[in-house]
Amino acid sequence: DQYHILAAVGVDHEGSKHLLGLAQGASENARVAKDLLTGLIKRGLPAQASYLFVIDGSKALRSAIEEVFGEKALVQRCRTHKVRNVIERIPDKTVKTQTKAIMHAAYKLPEKEGIARLKQHSQWLKSNYPDAAASLFEGLEETFTVNRLQLTPSLMRCLCTTNIIENPNGAVRRVTHRVSHYRDAEMALRWTATGFLEAEKSFRKIHGVKELWVLATALGRSDTRGVDTNKKAA
Repeated sequence: DQYHILAAVGVDHEGSKHLLGLAQGASENARVAKDLLTGLIKRGLPAQASYLFVIDGSKALRSAIEEVFGEKALVQRCRTHKVRNVIERIPDKTVKTQTKAIMHAAYKLPEKEGIARLKQHSQWLKSNYPDAAASLFEGLEETFTVNRLQLTPSLMRCLCTTNIIENPNGAVRRVTHRVSHYRDAEMALRWTATGFLEAEKSFRKIHGVKELWVLATALGRSDTRGVDTNKKAA
């Protein structure tokens, strides 16, 4: 049997990563996403604080973040996922390469300029590759949240993708590879937790750790205690 596990990893004010929570279920399940987030609050995460959430394109998770944390929650959509989702809808290799280069270049621009550039490219794609154009346009503003916050280059590179959680996911896959059969969802959840605990032993501080005060300031915090960037992957 195959089971989906939703995970949240956070970064503290010293730049250290921590597993915050796990929930059994797919990322597109709104109830599971909400249960994961409310579980963080029950275990002590301040609900009224401002946070930067770095997520993939899960609409259920995006909705749950807004419902649980409200307007103080800022969301950065993973650029790696966005680029992949767009170019996989373009069959022409030349246009694929061109689009990928344009997207990466646009992400380095100030927010308004970058968004304008990608809207223009979306219009160009629309006639021949409407699915790619729609994918590029969807959630576009939230791929520029780190630009809007005017974070440093190091923090922007670190927080514009879900890479922080991808390495732990690799450890989970290595650990769970030993299991040939899961008795039930609870067993899958326990093995996933074991994988994350194993990964935590080799966690390193994020790049740009000395500049986390910039994020704290952008989030309107008086100090950096409790600064968290919560991330998700299924």
